[in-house]
Amino acid sequence: CREEIGYDGWRLDFVRGFWGGYVKDYLDASEPYFAVGEYWDSLSYTYGEMDHNQDAHRQRIVDWINATNGTAGAFDVTTKGILHSALERREYWRLSDQKGKPPGVVGWWPSRAVTFIENHDTGSTQGHWRFPGGKEMQGYAYILTHPGTPAVFYDHIVSHHRSEIGALISLRNRNKIHCRSIVEIVKAERDVYAATIDDRVAMKIGPGNYEPPSGPQRWSLALEGYDYKVWEASS
Repeated sequence: CREEIGYDGWRLDFVRGFWGGYVKDYLDASEPYFAVGEYWDSLSYTYGEMDHNQDAHRQRIVDWINATNGTAGAFDVTTKGILHSALERREYWRLSDQKGKPPGVVGWWPSRAVTFIENHDTGSTQGHWRFPGGKEMQGYAYILTHPGTPAVFYDHIVSHHRSEIGALISLRNRNKIHCRSIVEIVKAERDVYAATIDDRVAMKIGPGNYEPPSGPQRWSLALEGYDYKVWEASS
């Protein structure tokens, strides 16, 4: 059983292949601390161009989570795909949906969205859908400041990104950002995306300019790297 082996939770592979109701039964019986399913699906494209509206894609993932009765989360493949286009093509406007919310699963059901930028299939030696090169830290600046449950890729932790990723994780913990934190998108333009999270953290990614407005809240720059900046509220 799970306790004998010493696992805290489960990662469920290729969950498109079996109904979420079976997953619920399995999780009810095994009582993991955490469970995440890999519902891998193609995003929507028109003539080779990624559509701005990816609601159908994230709906399929949300439907699966719903079939498990919310007992399992799911990898936010929608967010990964949108980040690819936003960063690669300098189309940061993609990071806001038509209602001004994050466009992935994290915008609809953040407590069940497991955000990631790379895994053993997409990166590493397999490289099936590698994150845009040199832009990994923009991806981490996004997922580690936003709601959802971010997953950091092992290869990145043991790379030259280690200290920057560590600093973002510390900032997330220090500011108590969690899977249900509230995002307010303040800019989603061609060359820059900016948001505040829980009124405690402000961030921007992209080559464009953004500084959080000075007002009753005083912001201090906490971290910056290639095309990203993160601030903390100091008041």
